[in-house]
Amino acid sequence: MKLKGKLLSGVLVLCMSFSAILVGCSSNEKNPESSASNKGQQTSEKGASNSSDKSITVLVEGGSPANTVATQTAEEFKQKTGYDVKIETVPYIGVYDKLNIEMKTNSGAYDVATIDILWFPALAKNLVAMDDIMTDEVKNDFVPNVVDGGKVNGKILGMPLWTNSKILLYRTDLFNDPKEQEAFKAKYGYDLKPPTNWQQYRDVAKFFTRDTDNDGKIEQYGTGILGMNNGDSVASWLDHAAQAGAKPLVVGKDNKALVNSEPYVKALEFETKILREDKSAPEGALNMASSEISEMFWNGKMAMMLEWAHFFIPSNDPGKSKVAGKVGAAPMIAGDSGVGVVPGPWYQVIPSTSTKQDIAKQYVKFIYEKNELFMKALGVAARKSVFENYGQKPEYAHLKALETTLAASQTQNRPILPHWNEIENEALVTAIQVALSGKETPQAALNRAAAIINEIQGR
Repeated sequence: MKLKGKLLSGVLVLCMSFSAILVGCSSNEKNPESSASNKGQQTSEKGASNSSDKSITVLVEGGSPANTVATQTAEEFKQKTGYDVKIETVPYIGVYDKLNIEMKTNSGAYDVATIDILWFPALAKNLVAMDDIMTDEVKNDFVPNVVDGGKVNGKILGMPLWTNSKILLYRTDLFNDPKEQEAFKAKYGYDLKPPTNWQQYRDVAKFFTRDTDNDGKIEQYGTGILGMNNGDSVASWLDHAAQAGAKPLVVGKDNKALVNSEPYVKALEFETKILREDKSAPEGALNMASSEISEMFWNGKMAMMLEWAHFFIPSNDPGKSKVAGKVGAAPMIAGDSGVGVVPGPWYQVIPSTSTKQDIAKQYVKFIYEKNELFMKALGVAARKSVFENYGQKPEYAHLKALETTLAASQTQNRPILPHWNEIENEALVTAIQVALSGKETPQAALNRAAAIINEIQGR
């Protein structure tokens, strides 16, 4: 989740990416900005019946699954409604920038947009509520937490398109090798299998880290640590913090920082030990995100990776991966409090500046019916029925692990804070990098981060 980056290129991070982050619905309702009047909810919907312009404009990230599905379905929507679908594509961050400017200028340039969950705090007050089209039948067909991720101040402002999270991807050729199994049991005293908890994960990562050609250098690592200066590193650390018991995430009900409390410190210690003590992850972690780690995995230089679930598909694509056909998927590992992750969902929204909100809602409902196309385009979707259908197929074997992970008790949406970007960039990324580099202990780094967050939050 930010899944960012290039979900499509197979390296979505953002996260799928990831991208990731606040406290979901309950926190949103307590968020000062979320409590502000919602123009989208207050503005009477603007119809298109009197307009001579029979078109709607849809804003999407270029190359994204949203772009793919919008293109595939434009002609069908025109046949159903008589409206052309004009698709405007921009880079990832361009979607946010365009919407932000649009809402300030009130030009009515866009009728529908596809956004990352991270952008709700800044855009919420200018989005149209969708509670009227989110019937119980519709809501009940979404996987856990994804509806709440698009809810602000008690109103549903986004229709989920797809969700994602990090899961465990591992080399079946290594795990199923009788010689490896025998050697592992002799060393650790239990059977080699896909790890389910932090200790097993460290053991297996150390076991598979080796100098494979006796040249004095490590050619194969057990796993990787995301330490690059971006939100994907924060999302991964928050995954582990949730597993260690963090709930809510990042800030408490009083908006004061929680990140220097025990679960967060344990999570950063866990990552730091893998990198610096066990040395079972590449030293260049501070320059590694999902793309770099998956590349090593695909080249046979890594035994496991905790990555976005949709990476399972390119991992088993012979055109991209040298270990294709030898990759298995398992749920995310667990800490003391169980399995937990920060999902990376995306949503369709309707700007309150749209002059065609009624046809825009028809379009949103139309795309909801096409949710299967996101599974085909990306390898994940949002509807349970789509998960159930595709989860029976071997090429989508990651879906069962993803469903289990998303349903886990410690899985939580990212916190939706008005100053999230500042918090992530000025406090959290810095703390993670400082700790991973060994310049400060995780506790000291997170103490500093907590002080910065409280200053940003005015606490």
